[in-house]
Amino acid sequence: MNKFLKEFKDRGYFYQCTNEDDLSKLLDKEKIKGYIGFDCTAESLHVGSLLQIMCLRLMQKYGHRPIVLIGGGTTRIGDPSGKDKTRKILTEEEIEKNIINIEKILKNYLDNNDPKTHPIFVNNYSWLKGLNYISFLRDIGKHFTINKMLTFESVKTRLDREQSLSYMEFNYMILQAYDFLELNKKENCTLQIGGSDQWGNIVNGTDLIKRYSNKQAYGLTTPLITLASGTKMGKTETGAIWLDKKLLSPYEYWQFWRNVDDRDVVKFLKMFTDLNVDEINKIKNDDINQLKIKLANEATAMLHGKDEALSAEKTAKKTFEENSLGENLPSVDIQLNDKNINIVDLIVLSKIENSKSEIRRLIKGKGVKINNEIIIDEKFLIQKNLFGKDNSLKLSIGKKKHLKIRLA
Repeated sequence: MNKFLKEFKDRGYFYQCTNEDDLSKLLDKEKIKGYIGFDCTAESLHVGSLLQIMCLRLMQKYGHRPIVLIGGGTTRIGDPSGKDKTRKILTEEEIEKNIINIEKILKNYLDNNDPKTHPIFVNNYSWLKGLNYISFLRDIGKHFTINKMLTFESVKTRLDREQSLSYMEFNYMILQAYDFLELNKKENCTLQIGGSDQWGNIVNGTDLIKRYSNKQAYGLTTPLITLASGTKMGKTETGAIWLDKKLLSPYEYWQFWRNVDDRDVVKFLKMFTDLNVDEINKIKNDDINQLKIKLANEATAMLHGKDEALSAEKTAKKTFEENSLGENLPSVDIQLNDKNINIVDLIVLSKIENSKSEIRRLIKGKGVKINNEIIIDEKFLIQKNLFGKDNSLKLSIGKKKHLKIRLA
């Protein structure tokens, strides 16, 4: 088996492939270009996109050149895959702002120095914005049948649930296939990688290229990742795990990886770090907490740099082991003036927990602390004398959520 595909499988990236044997032979013979598309529906990607980014890094490792397709055009429509309703349509300004930020994040992960493998960034709006509708239907639309399009999961699920699917969204799969055709013509791109929910769209692309120009192209999909707890990768109780420090601090990012379920640690070391797979297999039975720290350090260093990762580890040690306030602990500024607020309102203000009934339950269960002291009264008042010399106090919810509250 080709070395790229072998490591792709060893790390748990592999789900499905079109003509795997032929692709393996091609990868043995030459260096290729392959692409992954990212729609810009938010100002940042979150860790739910990280597996795709790791695939791009793996391509570079084996001398192949990744193409990053930013969906400036398809974002204006919205991918119906996995969605039970139409996505919010963004303004032109929002999309352009998101594109700039997402490119910045991706460049941070990829090697931009090697001229043979540095990523090619393209925006599909550059070819979608000028399409002539009649010509597009005649030249591209003729290669698609409604019969087949109705069988794809993204369409079938909506229709089975009797949820509306707009004609605009129905066209998404054709436009994604057209993207692959354009990249094949312009950049000689022969591979598309995507999540398993994109399989139908990817196969549409390889089929279109075959019908349109009689060339062979390939599709490769990754599994959809869920945490051992059953929640979707990238989402937590407190919100998305963003890949932008403006939206999520390096310390909070480090904490996400440090707190993953024991059952996910070895799998995530393979998926989301550059550690050698053989090395991971050798240490997989080591102390689970040390493995979690290794995962957190490796994942955080990749995004934020080694210094930030070590600083986050140091802050966590101070917070958890020494019961003190680490300098990088997430913080919230509040104004007391001459008023005192109770513990329930403080927690709501801190945004750690929004439900007052849940906060009261936590207090009854002795799960709330101020400066490491358990709070047992839901009417407990936050007074200025609780704040130290630096005008801050430590708020703890359970064993893993800690926050610095500062007087503004």
